[in-house]
Amino acid sequence: MLGLSPAAAGRLARWSGWGGPLLVALLAGLPRFWRLGSPHDFVFDETYYAKDAWALLRLGYEGTWPDRKIADPQILADPQVIPLADTGSFIAHPPTGKWGIAVGEWMFGLNPFGWRFMTAVLGTLSVLMLCRTGRRLFRSTVLGCLAGTLMAVDGLHYVMSRTALLDLVVMFFVLAAFGCLLIDRDRARARLAAALPVAEDGHVRPDRDTGDRTGTGARPWRLTAGFFLGLAASTKWNGLYFLAFFIILTLLWDVGARRIAGARHPYRAVLREDLGWSVLSLVPVAVVTYLTTWTGWFLSDDGYGRHWADGRGGTWSWIPAPLRSLWHYEYSVYQFNVGLHTPHKYESDPWSWLVLGRPVLFHYESPKPGEDGCRTTADCSQTILALGTPLLWWSACSALVYLLFRWALRRDWRAGAVLCAVGAGYLPWFLYQDRTIFSFYAVVFVPYLCLAVTMMLGALLGPPGVTHKRRTQGAVTAGALVLLIAWNFIYFFPIYTGLTIPYPSWHTRMWLDTWI
Repeated sequence: MLGLSPAAAGRLARWSGWGGPLLVALLAGLPRFWRLGSPHDFVFDETYYAKDAWALLRLGYEGTWPDRKIADPQILADPQVIPLADTGSFIAHPPTGKWGIAVGEWMFGLNPFGWRFMTAVLGTLSVLMLCRTGRRLFRSTVLGCLAGTLMAVDGLHYVMSRTALLDLVVMFFVLAAFGCLLIDRDRARARLAAALPVAEDGHVRPDRDTGDRTGTGARPWRLTAGFFLGLAASTKWNGLYFLAFFIILTLLWDVGARRIAGARHPYRAVLREDLGWSVLSLVPVAVVTYLTTWTGWFLSDDGYGRHWADGRGGTWSWIPAPLRSLWHYEYSVYQFNVGLHTPHKYESDPWSWLVLGRPVLFHYESPKPGEDGCRTTADCSQTILALGTPLLWWSACSALVYLLFRWALRRDWRAGAVLCAVGAGYLPWFLYQDRTIFSFYAVVFVPYLCLAVTMMLGALLGPPGVTHKRRTQGAVTAGALVLLIAWNFIYFFPIYTGLTIPYPSWHTRMWLDTWI
């Protein structure tokens, strides 16, 4: 490597393995924290989650607030006068994401910077995690950092990193679980490989007995993945779909490892040796984690429905009353969520998400005359639009088709892993098309869209053995696309951040009529 000694080359590789991702995360974090407290107002559904987070801090459960049209101006004008009652309030989502938001409010108070702080932290850390995840997935620091860079300049991820909503929190925990499962895959395969016999020529050879009967030992990274998936589900219930999809994914990975090791009956071997780690570890850990996040509610007397089961008999009376009360509460939440059909101007069909058919307007304001150089209210606009960077998302549509080819015809496990994660975050929403749903829910699978585009760009670069001309052509093409995506993010930056721009400038950025 550039004439370096093996030891120096190894140190450089180790440094770049962390130095590159940390640099990308730093570059992603700076704009995410820039003017984080602006606008000084509740943005979209922040009015629910920021207040529920504050209630968790004060009460341990979600208390009752007056009508938000009354409470919002009161809180913004004087955060010391908070109209919070200790009567438990019915809420539509579990508490973990709101506990995360509450950390920022504990540090900085009930103000826009405070309730957005932790989503900005998690958004920045998710870029770092994606760099490292991509590095492990593609065995390339450059490609890993490229994936992180693409997510750093995605508009939807950027907006959600600066807004106190729950979907980015789900994305963070799911990405953490995905990375843990990749580490677990590598280590389990290494243990199987170490158990295989070595032939006379020094090469490891497949062995039936080893493939069929050798265990892979403790799987701490798989247990850790179960913990993160439990946190994802305890933020929003769509995290449960990732648990189901990832169980299937890990089972298929284990079958593949057994087959390569020489197992005569790989599925039988997985059922005997690995099923416990795939299902009987992921699911219980996730369930225990989920229940633990309700500790504040369990310890309370006034949490909504806390004592519903007290004194009730029946078939299930042998189950502790607090658990039965939680089950009843959760069933009510389920009924509410599946029955949510209230029309909304910015609701959208999942079919339109990948092509950015209907982004959600989080904030719009026309500055007063004389502010920011605007002569009239019609001259300027301040907008926050939850819109993915168009060139990135439209490139991702092509990349997903390429990954389908790689997975179906080339049996590329990397393509299968990325497609599985995209499917877990995207496909379930087609079951709820009659429900009121929004395109910003798609932020949960943004990391895997970036991995898909990265894999496509890696194919353009070609494998290490290609000719210099071929590598140069691929590098120029890939580099041009990345620069165009970065330019596209910069172009839309004013409508991601609520900057004051002339109305004609805002209108020229509305590339599709459905964006207005």
